Amino acid sequence: MTSRLKYNTKLKRLALPEYGRNIQNMVDYCVSIPDREDRTRCANTIINIMGNLFPHLRDVNDFKHILWDHLAIMSDFALDIDYPYEVLKREDMYSRPDKLPYTQGRITYKHYGKNLESMIQQAMAYTEGEQKEYLIDLLANHMKKSFLTWNKEVVDDRKIFDDLNQLSRGQIVLDEEEHKLTESKDILSKKNKNLARRQNK
Repeated sequence: MTSRLKYNTKLKRLALPEYGRNIQNMVDYCVSIPDREDRTRCANTIINIMGNLFPHLRDVNDFKHILWDHLAIMSDFALDIDYPYEVLKREDMYSRPDKLPYTQGRITYKHYGKNLESMIQQAMAYTEGEQKEYLIDLLANHMKKSFLTWNKEVVDDRKIFDDLNQLSRGQIVLDEEEHKLTESKDILSKKNKNLARRQNK
């Protein structure tokens, strides 16, 4: 008499399919062991087998902790053992993470970013002198570089000076005759060289 084959579609759904049916069967058996110490020993054996399935992940931080979390999930959180870590709980599976505290406020020019706007505010607070002039010169050149990242064309320094004037609410006014920024072609050439160097690594 031939035994009937059991199709996977008729078997219990796998909680973590990447471990396969055999590992799930081991976990189910482990849950059924009456003695707690025997269950714990069995669980440790299963963890070692699970780790051997993914040896390339051994260098990942908290790899063992992740395996114990997976074991808890595959047991449907019914495995009563002495876990070596604080494992995931059922209620944590469906809880939403806290919202990230994004900085509120409108960004005037997205291609410059919020940080640059903050740095301009800092520069405005500096007392007049060589240090302030040097910082403003750095900011203007950084603005030009950022502009060319998003708009890969030549940009006139006047555009950068006008934007800086607006972002500083008229407190930073640069003259084209007195302030010369890095040439657009030099910025683009340097970016292209850096890109080519990274691609050749």
